[in-house]
Amino acid sequence: MARVLLVEDSARVADTVGEAMRARGHSVVVAGGVHAADVALAAGPFDIAVVDVGLPDGSGLDWCRTVRGSDHQMPILVLTARNDVADRVAGLDAGADDYLGKPFSLDELLARVRALCRRGPRWTDSVRRFGRVVVDRDQRVVSVDGQRLPLTARELDVVAVVSSREGRVVPRDELLEAVWGESGERAAASLDVLLVRIRRKLAEYGVRDALRTIRQVGYTWSLERSKPG
Repeated sequence: MARVLLVEDSARVADTVGEAMRARGHSVVVAGGVHAADVALAAGPFDIAVVDVGLPDGSGLDWCRTVRGSDHQMPILVLTARNDVADRVAGLDAGADDYLGKPFSLDELLARVRALCRRGPRWTDSVRRFGRVVVDRDQRVVSVDGQRLPLTARELDVVAVVSSREGRVVPRDELLEAVWGESGERAAASLDVLLVRIRRKLAEYGVRDALRTIRQVGYTWSLERSKPG
């Protein structure tokens, strides 16, 4: 079961969500604002953070950006009362791995938490090298020339799944199921945003066309795996 950091200023929501999570075996720490979340995170670690956007002492999205800037790799699920495309993109760009609009059902929230806590496919070897690019599944790190890329947990899972096929095509629905646990429109929209971000981050380190789209089919990893020795 997961150790959850729930950042929510509404006592009613925090009590309801916390009780539902604990009933399913999760350990939950509740923080009522940004400062309390920082204190809790320093005493962590956590497997996942569930964060409300509107907090009394700051923005949940700003907190996400700070967390990502300090290299925390835990998945982040954002709770927001606004649910249009621009707000969803803003959440993902802030470093969130998923979003859930209010009001939400507890069953859906718990399903999202389960999906985010999954680590994706197991590798028989934890480190795979593709020339300048190294994907370390156990350490959950992608690096270029020894420099760590600032990938979110879900971005890393996308890279891990596609690169594990070493040039073979990963069908779009299969990638969605492996990383999100579903293949619906919401997950597909998130994938499109994440692919843009992953490619941008790789390009900033001089790596282009590593993650290719095969139209109407899926995705492939174009970098060849380095031979040992």
